[in-house]
Amino acid sequence: MGRRVSRAEKTIVALSVAGGVVLCVIGLRFLIVPEAAASFFGIEKRSPGFAPHAAIALRDLWLGLLLITLALRRDWSGVGFWFGLGTLVCFGDAAIAASSSGRWGSIVFHVISGLACLVIAAFVWSHARRWVDPRPGS
Repeated sequence: MGRRVSRAEKTIVALSVAGGVVLCVIGLRFLIVPEAAASFFGIEKRSPGFAPHAAIALRDLWLGLLLITLALRRDWSGVGFWFGLGTLVCFGDAAIAASSSGRWGSIVFHVISGLACLVIAAFVWSHARRWVDPRPGS
């Protein structure tokens, strides 16, 4: 018989999948409507060409898919590490938005995302040992 999955573990899987889907949508938006996506991100309209938008799109797509995969595989150290590094990326994005457009909405969005990543990372790391099935081969 398999182990019982806690509500907290189900919540983290759901948050991780939702976060991954959001990143994939953001990435697709950068490919489909790059100017609107860049404006929401906080990138000044004077940015050179499409290349930065495509780079952001691909970054968000692969990071979103990676998070979904880690969560569905219940690789808790990977999920915790992803959210921990995501904290740094979000704060870095806030700094980019601040130095590019300076739009408060964009900056606040990235800061709140970074704080959410920090809270989720801490939660995953504090619970990960309880969620690991101690039986070999399961």
